[in-house]
Amino acid sequence: MTEISNTRSAAQEAPEASRSRLHRLMRYLPLIAPLLLWAVPCWVLLHTGQHWPLPVTLTGTALFVLGLVGMPLAMARGHGRRQQDRAAIVGDTLLGGIWVLFTWSVLLGVTLRLVLAVAGVGDGQGRARIVTWAVLGTAAVLLAWGYAEARRVPRVRRLDVPLPRLGAGLDGTRVVLITDTHYGPLDRARWSARVCETVNSLEADLVCHTGDIADGTADRRRAQAAPLGTVQATRAKVYVTGNHEYYSEAQGWVDLMDELGWEPLRNRHLLLERGGDTLVVAGVDDVTAESSGLAGHRAHLAGALQGADPGLPVLLLAHQPTFVDRAAAHGIDLQLSGHTHGGQIWPFHYLVRLDQPAVAGLSRHGARTLLYTSRGTGFWGPPFRVFAPSEITLLVLRSVQGSTSQ
Repeated sequence: MTEISNTRSAAQEAPEASRSRLHRLMRYLPLIAPLLLWAVPCWVLLHTGQHWPLPVTLTGTALFVLGLVGMPLAMARGHGRRQQDRAAIVGDTLLGGIWVLFTWSVLLGVTLRLVLAVAGVGDGQGRARIVTWAVLGTAAVLLAWGYAEARRVPRVRRLDVPLPRLGAGLDGTRVVLITDTHYGPLDRARWSARVCETVNSLEADLVCHTGDIADGTADRRRAQAAPLGTVQATRAKVYVTGNHEYYSEAQGWVDLMDELGWEPLRNRHLLLERGGDTLVVAGVDDVTAESSGLAGHRAHLAGALQGADPGLPVLLLAHQPTFVDRAAAHGIDLQLSGHTHGGQIWPFHYLVRLDQPAVAGLSRHGARTLLYTSRGTGFWGPPFRVFAPSEITLLVLRSVQGSTSQ
């Protein structure tokens, strides 16, 4: 018995030690990541056989060092206690730009150098310079395109969502989802108004906002959020908090959305009735709410469903896809979420996938639960979207009974 206990103890200690090492590494990540982001492109573009004239090498290296030092400082001033919008714009733009440059320095830089070497194109210096110009050109094109994608009014993504428990009277119910508008340092009041015009053109029964309205307090971003008051729905406009509300006085955002005519679903539900059938529309605070210290804020699904007929279908609003495990355990029919931005700037979605069960689109979890994860309507931080377009989503709920009778 003693030997078995010792074996089990050793087996348990191994993964615990591994997790401990990972946690220690994660603590240093904020220091390591900026260094890698700036050092790798600097090395690939300037110091791998290009033999640029000395002034070019020195100037280029100095710019990379300036970016390495300036980006964290600008982001700290922009997103810290001071919240200086100009500093945030500079820091966020540098972050997006260097992420794209880092990505393509690694992917295109290594691949193209190998291809040129195998093809026997030029000498070492010639190949190195071709790589530099190819990487810079690719990054410039992607950043220009990504900026245009981020600032445009999102395209409408339409899809039918079959829900077996949905009554025939609710077949064809139109649900519009916007999320992660992230009103912030760049004034997007006009963009906000155009988004709301697009939403109204979809003639929705239910309009949902699944959080991360803005970066900043409600008082500070009121002008950008004000057009949300013009959104129209035949049945209801509902809203739940995202994690970014809890960085910026979340209760202020709950109060403002209520003032603008939206129903804040803070661990509660309402009933949507049509054609003699009923849909439970429930919402929960973001999973980060409890750690925010705000009284009464927490994600409480049982509270959201309290008093609802368990035989009715449930549409749940929860900001983060990771909440779907709890939703599936409660037999929720459909969860609507945002948070991921679809990765926003490729290939960041691979990192998002480590934290969330889905990055974008419709997925099934458990025996009954469907999850729709929006790529988001706005953007956070860097004003770029690369291979992760924003969206306004129109989900048409379909009933098995309704489809069969038609």
